[in-house]
Amino acid sequence: MEPEHNKTAFSLAASWFMKWVLNNKAVSVLIILLLIQLNILLVPRISFIFEPLVALFGVMGLPLIMAGVLYYLLNPLIDWMETKKIHRIGAISIVLIAIIGLIVWGIATLIPVIREQTISLLDNWREYVDRFIAQVDAFFQNDLLSRLQVQLTGGEGDLSTSITEQADEVVGTTVSGIGNVFGIVSTTVLALITTPFVLFYLLKDGHHLPYHIMKFVPSRMREQTYQLLREMNMQISQYIRGQLLVAFFVGLMFWIGLSIIGLEYALTLGILAGALNLIPFLGTFIAVIPIVVIAIVLHSPLMLLKVLAVFTIEQTLEGRVVQPLVLGSSLNIHPVTIIAVLLTAGSLFGLPGVILGIPAYAVLKVVLVHLFTWYQSYTGMYADDYNPAPKPLVSEKKKKKLLKRKKKMT
Repeated sequence: MEPEHNKTAFSLAASWFMKWVLNNKAVSVLIILLLIQLNILLVPRISFIFEPLVALFGVMGLPLIMAGVLYYLLNPLIDWMETKKIHRIGAISIVLIAIIGLIVWGIATLIPVIREQTISLLDNWREYVDRFIAQVDAFFQNDLLSRLQVQLTGGEGDLSTSITEQADEVVGTTVSGIGNVFGIVSTTVLALITTPFVLFYLLKDGHHLPYHIMKFVPSRMREQTYQLLREMNMQISQYIRGQLLVAFFVGLMFWIGLSIIGLEYALTLGILAGALNLIPFLGTFIAVIPIVVIAIVLHSPLMLLKVLAVFTIEQTLEGRVVQPLVLGSSLNIHPVTIIAVLLTAGSLFGLPGVILGIPAYAVLKVVLVHLFTWYQSYTGMYADDYNPAPKPLVSEKKKKKLLKRKKKMT
């Protein structure tokens, strides 16, 4: 009799457990969150397990990143050449030989000029900064501005000293950043030797990678996982290709514009402007700092007006022509979100965070959207589309953009 009673009690307990724990969606979500928190707490305690991976990434990280960027740039060209009945390995060989030829041409023609201008700029930069600060200080010492300074500060503090100190700090930070950029050249040279080999095999076999990854994914999840990887790949490829093309055109426009007005170091400043343009919103304005300093120190105020005219034309062409044609609205990220991501990523990870923060956010956004879609279907709490808030008005132009984006995703 007692075994039957125990069996009945166990059956009741099991049914209660199934009903209130295993089959309860809210409890399941809480258990998943608890497991995630436990993993977060445990990872620092077992960090030694990841030390070999950290060492491997320290050696192969830069070549892999460089090869990945070049892969996204060159893969569409290789695919197009395949459609023209050129064997893939042959197409890869042709493209790599062409790139090597361009590098040799650049070393023979552009590198000497860039080297000469860079050395001269770095040697004279401290003098340029001192002269710039002296001119700013002299500007604030005239009678009219002195009276204005008293009104603004109430007679306490020195406005010109404050501004010149801030200017010294900004330009000092700028030249420090320039020095850091040129300080990593030795590391980059080592990566350049490894990158072509990694790039060759990426271009040769990279398009087969999703097929092999899907073998490790459970059958029921393969469709959703493949769609997720496809969208992530599209976001990264669009961003990399778009940003590098925009940076190239920005550098080209600055080089041409500064050469036309006759400013020194035009080629080096143009390359610097293109490289800093990889930092969204802020990069171009940072690049203008050394340009303005050189224009004020080495030329008359008329040159500063010419520099401002070049900057205005460049910003107009970039905003109205280059970015709409190259980037479009592929990432669909609000400008306020971009600024928040830049500030946060820059604070956490420095310059790499500023450059890689936006594509990382775009990928994270795709993952979270897919997770939320799964959560919607799993819980069934979002079946009703009723929304009491007024629907935002969407212009016809924006509707066309959204429709075009949906067609790209399908």
